[in-house]
Amino acid sequence: MSDVRSGDGGAVVHGFPHLDAVRSAITALYRRVSPDGVRAYAASLAPADAAFSDADDLYLGSQRVAAALVRHLRLPQARVVVGFRRMEHAASVELTAGPEYFVELNDRFRTHRRDIGAALAHEITHVLLHRLGLELPGTRENEILTDTVTAYLGAGWLLLDAFRQDAVSSQKLGYLTPEEFGYVLAKRALVFDEDPSVWFTSPQAYTAYTKGRAEALRDLRRPPLTAAGWAGGRRYAKDRRHAAAHPGSAPDPSVGYAFEGGADGLRVSFPCPTCHQRVRVPVRGRTRARCGLCRTVLECDT
Repeated sequence: MSDVRSGDGGAVVHGFPHLDAVRSAITALYRRVSPDGVRAYAASLAPADAAFSDADDLYLGSQRVAAALVRHLRLPQARVVVGFRRMEHAASVELTAGPEYFVELNDRFRTHRRDIGAALAHEITHVLLHRLGLELPGTRENEILTDTVTAYLGAGWLLLDAFRQDAVSSQKLGYLTPEEFGYVLAKRALVFDEDPSVWFTSPQAYTAYTKGRAEALRDLRRPPLTAAGWAGGRRYAKDRRHAAAHPGSAPDPSVGYAFEGGADGLRVSFPCPTCHQRVRVPVRGRTRARCGLCRTVLECDT
């Protein structure tokens, strides 16, 4: 059994406290599905496929949205049966051998129908990961993985759009912070050249997306990438000289890159800005490298 948290009425955590886990989840996704497999999800779930009006029958409408998510996540021969009951969490799914899966939604979704798609997106992604055999050790890590994959494969914009906050109440679905959802959506947007912000109905979701996008853009400007700029390049050159003069010295974890070898054979490793798999290249000035996992071509000044 797996569930998605609801932050209804409570304090919402902001910022990027799970960023390392999110990046690890993106790497795990690329390793398991492959770059071609990820590219199969180039089109995000259309807003019309998750639309749910008060005029819709609760159960028929839920089944319709669930079926759209099954198709979007490319789950063959998977039928999702949706029910409602009182529970602590927003939703849960029974992970069995299939082909039929049972998702239960919190009773409050009977009257908060606009967010049924968000809750179902997380739970049906659990089904996808179960079928792929992709899991991480620990409940927290697996829930972060599920949120990350939901967003990266084009259905998680619903989870961010479910974030709403005013002076007296707040609601958030999922384990990631709003800004972390924005970060993953922005990482996806950079790969597929899309703008998910046009689908947001929540002003708070748009704000969180812009903050997450700023963090995602910073990934593209870290040394030894040529887009690092003057300040980053200067710090990198200083660290490179130190590594050449002191072989085997411990790297600074705050900068991301690390040097290996001595003055005659220095190499640098750094995370790919797309999939966060580490890339290792010789230190020889301007060069072009290709990530061995996601195949992104990187312009570097080593």
